[in-house]
Amino acid sequence: MSQKRFNDKLIELLKSNSDYVDNTGELLRDTIKELAWDFDHDLFTLLLTDKEVESKFFEEINGRWIFNNNTFIDYINDKDFLDDSYTKFRNKIRLTIDNRFLRERGEVALAFPFKDCVLEGGQTKEQKVRDDPFFNELLAQDEINRMYDPKVFTNWKRYSSEGKQEVREFRRDNKGIIRENLIIKGNNLIVLHTLKEKFESKVKFIYIDPPFNTRGDKETFTYRNNFKHSTWLTFMKNRLEVAKKLLTTDGFIAIAIDYHELFYLGVLADEIFGRDNRLGIVSVVHQARGRWMDKGFSVSNEFMLVYAKTPMQNIKNVVIDHEKKKKFNLTDEQGNYYLKHYIVVQGGGGGTTRKDKPTFWYPIYVSKDLSKVSLEKVNDYEEVYPITDTGREMTWITKPETFMKRFKEGNVVIKREDGKIVIYRKYREQQIITTHWIGSKYNATSHGTILLEKILGRKDLVSYPKSLYTVLDILKLTTDPNDIVLDFFAGSGTTAHAVLELNKQDNGNRQFILVEQLEPHIAVCKERLEKVITQEKILNENFLSCELMQYNQTYIEKIQAAETSEELVTLWKDIAENSFLNWYINPKFPQNAVDDFIDINDMDKQKSCLLSLLDKNQLYIHYSEIEDEKFDVSESDKTLNNKFYWGDKNA
Repeated sequence: MSQKRFNDKLIELLKSNSDYVDNTGELLRDTIKELAWDFDHDLFTLLLTDKEVESKFFEEINGRWIFNNNTFIDYINDKDFLDDSYTKFRNKIRLTIDNRFLRERGEVALAFPFKDCVLEGGQTKEQKVRDDPFFNELLAQDEINRMYDPKVFTNWKRYSSEGKQEVREFRRDNKGIIRENLIIKGNNLIVLHTLKEKFESKVKFIYIDPPFNTRGDKETFTYRNNFKHSTWLTFMKNRLEVAKKLLTTDGFIAIAIDYHELFYLGVLADEIFGRDNRLGIVSVVHQARGRWMDKGFSVSNEFMLVYAKTPMQNIKNVVIDHEKKKKFNLTDEQGNYYLKHYIVVQGGGGGTTRKDKPTFWYPIYVSKDLSKVSLEKVNDYEEVYPITDTGREMTWITKPETFMKRFKEGNVVIKREDGKIVIYRKYREQQIITTHWIGSKYNATSHGTILLEKILGRKDLVSYPKSLYTVLDILKLTTDPNDIVLDFFAGSGTTAHAVLELNKQDNGNRQFILVEQLEPHIAVCKERLEKVITQEKILNENFLSCELMQYNQTYIEKIQAAETSEELVTLWKDIAENSFLNWYINPKFPQNAVDDFIDINDMDKQKSCLLSLLDKNQLYIHYSEIEDEKFDVSESDKTLNNKFYWGDKNA
């Protein structure tokens, strides 16, 4: 078939859907491109009705049809397809290597110092909340041997509307997967690797609000927002790589960030998750008036990078706007919908009348009980044409074969109204989800800070919590009722609150896993969720809390909390005798070394010296050493850890 004939066929096919043409009958090219990018079901269905179109834009792989998105969009952009198109060359100005576009090569990566290292970072000082000091150390890969081994959990508690109880069992589904809401205290990099043991490829959605890195450019960071770019990227890379392993094949991750690290994070995330898997960068207006203290532009928005784990995954076709949601007032086994006339009822011509679109004018024969239809005349069936109440001959919204397909799928409703048969289609719940979220519900002050204060009944809590509705809406777009949701920068527990709220709205059974290191944050998370469960009377919800059992991490926290050099000297002696030291450290404690240590006369440098003594592979107790008497793991903790890792049969 010649290109012109194929063009004519494709144009006619696309024009057969009235949603793809304007009032003059011309194709809405931009609309079609947008639908193609969104992998629109109706567009695919239409394209697959023609074998030649199907063979050009679809490829069969292992019995599944894969849509060649770029081929389709390039084709309809080509000047030979539509007269008003630009040429491919004029419309595709891009960087190339060896005449191949960069996006086609898949060889672009972000290079930065320490990329092949691990940033062992963790929040440790708990007096402050917003300026969370971190302990951190860059470790070369050959310095890491057991850091990522599964660890021992301790201090298990269950929280419900009835209060706090001891933990004796773990609920599991019929596949043996733990189905408990969890709040885990510990270094999030190590916790993620520990969770990998039981939750690899089990988490449907990850939402994180990591350090934005808004201040300073030090080589290593002292405060949460004070990384050098390369150090921050190392910190993020380590965590995102293991997070990806936890995601299901059809999973998603959303990362909150502001403009300071947006571009760096975008390239890093493209490298880890794949550029083609980046679904969008959403701008969330979290403070429409802006921040009065900002110089220059007053920041009023943040960003949310959304990625799918694998190609061809897309966000759900649901409504997140509260007012629009009300319109979808009917429900069946396939979901929410409202009824819309099967007749094209808009007036004013524009290619919608019988004369304009004769192939969309045809009789539908309906049985007396309205349960059966036919496109051929049947005795005792009533003949129905697309004629308005005023007698105007319009058209049906689809061709005959599409009508029959929709009827068989249960997407057509036939009623008798005032003695006349009326045919409706079920307009399924859907909304164009834009990349700008500007509604007042996303205001982080009203629906983040003030909401948290209202729940807990006091102020001066965790600073800058996200709006509950920002997280709630992304959950609606990415999760189903039985999915697992993870947040390893838990903060004040907004993600868990959003999971509980969405479960309440759709009777879901989503499970959350929160990871946090700061004790004040952990306390706020637990109190918040306890009160939400109680205040909302969510009787069937509860959650478990636990923490990684510390070893060298205990000394790190003691070092960070010390206020005098004398305290540090005492800790030094304890560390030399009782901790795991780096292999190259001499455990002897000579007096001249103590004198030199005191002469440093700088607490930060003294603390840094002591921290460098500790083996970072031994921050927490390894599960493999749970029976070692020197770690003094209780019998109840041994039982629970065995049940966690192996289930009841092998506990």
